[in-house]
Amino acid sequence: MNAEVNIREITAAVVRSQGAPFTIEQARLRAPQGDEVLVRVVATGLCHTDLIVRDQYYPVPLPAVLGHEGAGVVEALGPNVKDLKVGDHVVLTYGACGHCHHCDSGHGAYCKDFFGLNFGGSDLQGNTAITDPAGAPLHDHFFAQSSFASYALSRENNAVKVPADAPLELLGPLGCGIQTGAGAVINSLKVGPGSSFVSLGAGAVGLSAVLAARVAGATTIIAVDVVASRLELATELGATHVINSGEQDIVETVRAICGGADFALESTGRPEVLAQGIEALGSLGSIGVVGAPKLGTKAEFDVNNLLLGGRSIRGIVEGDSVPQVFIPQLVQLYQQGRFPFDKLVKFYPLDQINQAAEDSTKGLTLKAVLRMPQ
Repeated sequence: MNAEVNIREITAAVVRSQGAPFTIEQARLRAPQGDEVLVRVVATGLCHTDLIVRDQYYPVPLPAVLGHEGAGVVEALGPNVKDLKVGDHVVLTYGACGHCHHCDSGHGAYCKDFFGLNFGGSDLQGNTAITDPAGAPLHDHFFAQSSFASYALSRENNAVKVPADAPLELLGPLGCGIQTGAGAVINSLKVGPGSSFVSLGAGAVGLSAVLAARVAGATTIIAVDVVASRLELATELGATHVINSGEQDIVETVRAICGGADFALESTGRPEVLAQGIEALGSLGSIGVVGAPKLGTKAEFDVNNLLLGGRSIRGIVEGDSVPQVFIPQLVQLYQQGRFPFDKLVKFYPLDQINQAAEDSTKGLTLKAVLRMPQ
């Protein structure tokens, strides 16, 4: 068979050098192999991780097609696909091998090959699936999808089927950012009824955590940020208290509200905020860390405060979720009106990706979602 038959022309946003703007380019994508599925991407969320990879906080090789919160429709199947079918609506999530100890125990976000599968710029054998029109490879397999493109390849185990009656163009962020914030609260920290919870940062991840804390039954929900409009939205979404950390001391204010929090989540990636969050915990309190700074960033805290209060710090990846279970649950909560994450979203066409990135960096947009050309 002529190999050209298995090549699809796509439109993609490409990062060619550190900190450079995304460029919209024509490219070529091979057909699905093995357990891969070809997805016609409808819309993809823009995540903080896309931007820190663009800026090379994480050493993903460039040039690359990024994007890791894709949602779309399955158009073709590799020969080893078992359950998905052409026409299925899917949300694309993170890559995991599916067979190591952590994957087998339901903790795919801690897969032994997690960094290679999600940040390696190729498959584990060093092969890419996307080339430019001249045949030069573009690094891809970003979060096992590279969905800043009109079409993407995903493995079956990170393409999660969702109901056909759900608004597909809205659902992509459930694959990473929204899943991370909500899962940290529900799966990792296990926030429960009557508890107190502090979201350190009221971006998309932090506000997803606020929404989840409300679903989980927390009765004191505190949102912390420096942007007044974000704090106003936090109140609308269920926060019982807000703290503008540019005007108020986080630790003193949290202690005045609840005597010290049962749970907290740090989503800013700022080590000084993490230190304040630890201090704001009550005895036996737990803080989750999801904010991603540059590799090698150090944080300081009082060891005795941690020790004597029985406090704990927990690193969290992708909300400790099993995506095939958790993402459909979030969709159902949204459809019931109990998880209105749509209030975080602003849509942009793919060719406005640099504007979306700028608006996100400035805090003007909480969760940018890029509509793909059809």
